Parts: sequence; structure tokens; C-alpha cells
Amino acid sequence: MKKAAIFDMDGVLFDTERLYRESWVETAAQFGQAFLPAFPAAVCGTSGAKLQAVVREYYPAVDAAAFVECCMERVRKVLREQPVPEKPGLHEILTFFRGNGVKIAVASSSEPSMIESNLRRTGVIDHFDAIVSGVQMPRSKPAPDIFLEAARRLGCAPADCYVFEDGLSGLRAGLAAGCVTVMIPDLTPPTDELRAACAAICDSLHAVIDAIRVGTI
Repeated sequence: MKKAAIFDMDGVLFDTERLYRESWVETAAQFGQAFLPAFPAAVCGTSGAKLQAVVREYYPAVDAAAFVECCMERVRKVLREQPVPEKPGLHEILTFFRGNGVKIAVASSSEPSMIESNLRRTGVIDHFDAIVSGVQMPRSKPAPDIFLEAARRLGCAPADCYVFEDGLSGLRAGLAAGCVTVMIPDLTPPTDELRAACAAICDSLHAVIDAIRVGTI
């Protein structure tokens, strides 16, 4: 078992990636744009300048900053009005790692306030030794910065850290950081590239626990 576990948030700990996808659809309509089905996967896991660059690539006619803020505010509103949807196994995997002395971090492209709110509202914030937001990093996923910073804050070498991700950009970031990168598919199916590169592909947080117990990862 590795010394640390670093989790992406949306689509891994919480079933919130679908909220962003729905919000991107609504935002495109509000800005008078035809929704482009490839856009959510391209933008998944990005933040800051990288996120806006992807918006400009797909929707060159819009104000990228305003487009992003519109989407984010829609998601914030939904999460203010309903419970944060948890992924099955959320509490079990955090308890499992904590019980085995594994340090835990979240490394998400979401804003710090959103990360902390989701963790606090679901009662799991005390399990985390570090919280890292992509908006605090000089480069967004797929650059490795966020996972290297999470490993640094945990006091562990990247090779001693699991990274659990669902999106292509995040998985590439984990691999570039030199972490033991595990895909937990959500809205993006695994590709041949990811099957070859990732340490494992597990269909749930429960499956991750099983794989670690039997020594697969």
C-alpha cells in the first residue's frame, strides 16, 4: 500500500460531473451557441487560463470568462439547493485509508470554497490532510503541478502516492507527476491509451479498496 492517496473531486468523490455537463448545455444555449458534445470531456479537469482556452477553442464567439462563470454559478446554485451527491464508497474508502495510516488529499480543479463546502457538507473534511485547488496552480491539468503540490503538502514522493481520477486531463496529470494513477471512470470511458498507462481501472471506490487489499495496486 502506498503512503498517500490523492483524489480528484468531481466525478470521483462526488457525482457532480453530470451537473457540470448539464450546466455547459444550458450555458451554451444562454449564450446563443449550439452545444458541442465533445466540449465537456475536453474541458473536464481544467481550470483558470487552460479552461478559458478550451472554451475559446470550441466557442470562439463568446466571452470565455463570462461563459465559464455562468456555468459555475449554475452548479453552485444547484449544490446550494440540494445535498452534495456522493459516490458509492466515499466514506468507506476514506475510513480504509485513514485506518491504514495513509495520508489523504484532494486535488481538484474546482474553486477552494467549492471543495471545502462539498467536503464539509458530506462530513468527510476531517479525513483530509491537504486540499489543493487547481486555481492556485500556475498550470492546470493535464500539467502535473496540482498533484506534485499535493504530494509535497503530504510530505510524500509522487511515486508513493495514489492518484484517483476520472477525466483524461487529470489522468494525464497524474501520470506526468509520476504518481500511481488509477482511473475510476465516470462520464469519460477508458481509452486504449489509459488502459495501457494507468496502474488500474476500477469501476468504483469499493473496487479500489478490493484491488488494494489483494495487492493489484
